[in-house]
Amino acid sequence: MGAAVLPRRERAVIVAALAGVTALSWLYLVHLASGMGGMAGMAMAPALTPWTAQDAALMFAMWWVMMVGMMLPSALPMTLTFATVNRRRRERGSPYVPTALFVAGYLFAWGAFSIAATAAQFAIEHAALMIPMMHITDPLLGGLLFAAAGVYQLTPLKNACLRRCRTPLAFVLEHWRDGAAGALHMGAAHGGFCLGCCALLMALLFVGGIMNLLWVAAIAFFVLLEKVVPAGELVARAAGMLSIALGAWMILRALG
Repeated sequence: MGAAVLPRRERAVIVAALAGVTALSWLYLVHLASGMGGMAGMAMAPALTPWTAQDAALMFAMWWVMMVGMMLPSALPMTLTFATVNRRRRERGSPYVPTALFVAGYLFAWGAFSIAATAAQFAIEHAALMIPMMHITDPLLGGLLFAAAGVYQLTPLKNACLRRCRTPLAFVLEHWRDGAAGALHMGAAHGGFCLGCCALLMALLFVGGIMNLLWVAAIAFFVLLEKVVPAGELVARAAGMLSIALGAWMILRALG
């Protein structure tokens, strides 16, 4: 059983919907990044304006939209597999469940991550370790983040989460739950495994630049590679070793 058994029209609708949401997310990020040009003169500012509740809400929205743009493409195989299994169950008399509910559950999980990322950004800015909305200014902290992300790439937990993300049919069959609430739960569960797979990679956005869209796109492309290419596990391990080496170089340079 695979996503290819979906009727062409249904498959095209799902692909187009996810592509459209992804494109809108990137357009929003491009709009935000274009507005950052005027902040370049603030790069060496010694103090930051305290956040208001509106600032926090906008930061959260930025992070969540960014996660949608980065992670939704890599969720396409799982989404198509859910739609396939869901269709077969409908043909056997099970109730109709919109595939959008599965996607909503997935994005809810990344919304939870976005809350944590917003809090982390607030803490780093409050400690005056970050140029506003751009990147960490402390090379030692940046090196530690690279090293931590690299070490995590080599752990059994990372491998287990990545394996779940790379086997859509096994995941859907193992975690299937009926009904609308079940679809939301399945999407959130898949999002949880993606978090376990990619959360520390997302922390590298603080190093390369939250609004550095080339860096954002590079991480998103790497996430897609390790999830979908045949040698994805090897890609993840190789990137982990490279990240450790880069982190160690940054740490030694900062301490020297």
